[in-house]
Amino acid sequence: MLDLQLLIRQNTDKLARSITEEQGKTFPDAKGDVFRGLQVVENACNIPSSFMGEQLEVATDMDTFTVRQPLGVTAGICPFNFPAMIPLWMFPLSIAAGNTMIIKPSERDPGAMMLLAELAAEAGVPKGVLNVVHGSVDTVNFICDNEHIKAISFVGSDAAGKYIHARGSANGKRVQANLGAKNHGVILPDANKNHALNQLTGAAFGAAGQRCMALSTTVFVGEAQEWLPELAERAKKLKVTGGFEPDADLGPLISPQAKERVEGLIQSGVDQGAELVLDGRNPTVPEKYKNGNFVGPTILANVKTHMECYKQEIFGPVLVCLSVDTLDEAIELINKNPYGNGTAIFTNSGSNARYFNQNIDVGQVGAVNTPIPVPLPMFSFTGSRGSIQGDVYFYGKSGLQFYTQTKTITSLWRREDVASSRAAVNMPTMR
Repeated sequence: MLDLQLLIRQNTDKLARSITEEQGKTFPDAKGDVFRGLQVVENACNIPSSFMGEQLEVATDMDTFTVRQPLGVTAGICPFNFPAMIPLWMFPLSIAAGNTMIIKPSERDPGAMMLLAELAAEAGVPKGVLNVVHGSVDTVNFICDNEHIKAISFVGSDAAGKYIHARGSANGKRVQANLGAKNHGVILPDANKNHALNQLTGAAFGAAGQRCMALSTTVFVGEAQEWLPELAERAKKLKVTGGFEPDADLGPLISPQAKERVEGLIQSGVDQGAELVLDGRNPTVPEKYKNGNFVGPTILANVKTHMECYKQEIFGPVLVCLSVDTLDEAIELINKNPYGNGTAIFTNSGSNARYFNQNIDVGQVGAVNTPIPVPLPMFSFTGSRGSIQGDVYFYGKSGLQFYTQTKTITSLWRREDVASSRAAVNMPTMR
């Protein structure tokens, strides 16, 4: 693992170029994709300490202790939007825990995973320990059905995740599945306006909105809704172009179908009564990119919870804005949403932030003033409700639990014989 993290660090630009070419992220954002995955690899280097069990002397001459043991063969099924980070959530920890792993990258952008596999081999990972397979439905079904695979880690869409969780679980496998999201950013009027608007702009439109942790929904509380025009002005300044241009802020969407879907949800918002404050359809891009899958920053205001643009994860550079009068109303609105991936609050009030933390039913909270609260790898990625299936989370301590099984061993070594020839048939107790 130490060699792998060094090789990834040395090849960051090569990996990032692959991501930009295949997925469309800007080059600096693609480097961030690699770096956040690298952090998980570095955490996996600490596996000996993380792997330790527990022991207790439970009675005279008797000890009980636990050990962590690998599961055997594990599998990972990855999405298109983080071609380096998500595989690096999976295979380093699984391998460090003593397993082998089969990784299926997205068929849309497998290049980064292939480069990572080459680096893993160069770092000394033996043949057959890390295996890359390609394909779509048939490959997924193979992973779900194969009797030798004991655990499946998945990140991706709702439909695929629910299918994989159901089919894999039915075959007796351990499955963790990170599904869709609708992440809300709550803006209180006492927040630092300049900071809040900058953070919101970056979190809503970065990576062209193709992040499961994108802050795609804003809830303005009270007078904060008056900041909307300034938010739109900042969004207008973002540059939409190819990912390698030095001034690029947003690259293209992953496919023509993705562009069509995003534009359709924008129009559905207009048709259902939302105000189109900023229209990013048909953005101005350099001539050489005129046939690209580009959508610029888009803002829909006066959105209501029954609208399709609110109910669905748009997965594009579209920010939907709602307004409420109180923090309690904002909390109630978020908790009623089916998803529970992430949320954030922008405020200068410690008591309001603490109240929000205590009462919000979401797995990851950016409190305070942090728009995309993806935790560092010593913690775990913890969605809730409709955003996750399976009860063991990604990386961190939970990730280690996912890729291992705990064995409890009780031993009795008497120093002298007991003067009795009668067998004990009652339940033993700690005496």
